[in-house]
Amino acid sequence: MTDANDTDYANDSEPDETVADRLRRHVSENRGGMLYDLAFAVVWVTTVSLLYDFLFSNSPRWVLYMFMLAGIPAYFGFFISLEMARKQG
Repeated sequence: MTDANDTDYANDSEPDETVADRLRRHVSENRGGMLYDLAFAVVWVTTVSLLYDFLFSNSPRWVLYMFMLAGIPAYFGFFISLEMARKQG
């Protein structure tokens, strides 16, 4: 019987590597992408919060949740279009 618990990421790490070491390596490898993701999230949540507080102040609470939920397709749409623009130019 094969080991069902063997995964690819388990084979990538050193045997003596701690969780903190793996986390540090992951962050150093993906620093740029994580920074872009954080920046997008901060800008999106700030924009939606300001819109809901000032422009849609009389709207029900679910409107805020729908705006926040719209951030998911907006995120993927933005970064997919950015990647397409990089390939063209």
